[in-house]
Amino acid sequence: MSTITDAPPDVSPDDDIVEVHRRTIDKLLIAGGAIAAIVFVVAGGLLLWGANFSNDYVRGELTSQRVFFPEQAELEEEGRTDLVPFAGQQVETGAQAEAYASFIDGHLQTIGGGKTYAEIDDRTAALAVTEATASGAPADEVAGLQKTADQLKGQRDTLFKGETLRALLLSAFAWSTVGRIAGIAAWVAIAGAVALAALCTAGIVHLKRAGTTARA
Repeated sequence: MSTITDAPPDVSPDDDIVEVHRRTIDKLLIAGGAIAAIVFVVAGGLLLWGANFSNDYVRGELTSQRVFFPEQAELEEEGRTDLVPFAGQQVETGAQAEAYASFIDGHLQTIGGGKTYAEIDDRTAALAVTEATASGAPADEVAGLQKTADQLKGQRDTLFKGETLRALLLSAFAWSTVGRIAGIAAWVAIAGAVALAALCTAGIVHLKRAGTTARA
């Protein structure tokens, strides 16, 4: 007598059935986790290196400039009580650079009525002096025009130097911030690698125990 086994309604007797064992899946998961852990370790190491490089570079550049905050009395006299925590300190960090940039900006706002160096038109004033001299204008008139031209040129030069220094300080602050973010990301990546390594270890232990139980 022959026995006929009915195939499941959705599977034809002629179809190939692929069996995937649980141990195979476990091995694939462990291998994937190990690879991910290695990637996280490498990424964390590179991010940590970048963070340290950024912080060391910013500190080195700022320290070499030897810029110091005024003393507390001077800051309070200027109404900059917000900068009192930095009084007398040398600018060495990104936070200090941002604070000193704010200090510079406070001074720049008092020059030229709050205009930027690009908005100070000293060239037109200088041209007026040239034209007045060429047309034979009175000496006192030429002197007055020359005084205005010199004043505008002085304001423009001061604003240019101040805004340039302020921009450099803010750039240092930006790079310091990037370094801090990279440092946080580095430790997150390293923590992820540790977590994955722990899971992989637990998976290997489980796999060995399962194999021992199956042989028993």
